[in-house]
Amino acid sequence: MGFDRSIALASSALTALIPLAILSGNVLSSFVHYDAAERIIRRYSLTGAGAEAVSSLFSPAENTGASASAGIFGVVFLTISALSFARASQRLFEQTWELKPLSVRNTRNGLWWILTLGGYAVVTGWLSAVLGGGGLGLAALVCKVLVTAVFLVWSGWILSAKRIVWPDLIPFGVTAGVLTAAYSVGATVYLPRLFNSSVSRYGVVGAVFAMISALFGAMLVLVASAALGREVRAELSRIRQGHRPSDHEVRRQWDSVVEQTRSRWRTAREQVSHRRTKDSDH
Repeated sequence: MGFDRSIALASSALTALIPLAILSGNVLSSFVHYDAAERIIRRYSLTGAGAEAVSSLFSPAENTGASASAGIFGVVFLTISALSFARASQRLFEQTWELKPLSVRNTRNGLWWILTLGGYAVVTGWLSAVLGGGGLGLAALVCKVLVTAVFLVWSGWILSAKRIVWPDLIPFGVTAGVLTAAYSVGATVYLPRLFNSSVSRYGVVGAVFAMISALFGAMLVLVASAALGREVRAELSRIRQGHRPSDHEVRRQWDSVVEQTRSRWRTAREQVSHRRTKDSDH
């Protein structure tokens, strides 16, 4: 279920964030120098074919000579894509906290969340640009942990139509902030290789494959953090009420978690091995 939810979130994020980045770049470039492709290339130190593919993907107007103005159809498509991503994120909180689905009835809150998501992207981008110098940007990383935790706590509150109170979301926000920062460090190291290898194999569309892979990893972290955050909050509530499980129950649950982790790890290794075998055959 976690993998399925991560794939759904990653797909929705891809269809929403790429056109949003292009449109934002076109709008902001009228006031300040802003290039979405350039920001991504600098953020992940892309070079060669990977950098060229990202530039082609996020700067279609420059490469095709098409008009940069956003038409009515483009705005409508962007709105639908963004709302679809908001509803996918909303379902994550509804399923994790076992709430009744609201679907389109929560559209207004979804729109507020989309606007805040844009602000979050601007703030984290600014932190990377200002504090990201030197090594892996430790100062920017620490600041982004705090910003991410606050944003995700607010996301759970607004996307659940305020049915989840913010104290119940704090363990999720803290866990997701820390794990997202760790994933960001790994992505900074690994993504240049992923982009270059995908582009050399599949051309410009390889950049899309690399982006969906990177988004899947990020969404998997988010889904795992939501599940872990809720369990931590529930356990803290039980301890506060004096309900402590027996040693046997703790051991049984721990063995179950270990076995599930090992099973998923074996499955992931088999899938990677199978994919490498197919790639080597080609």
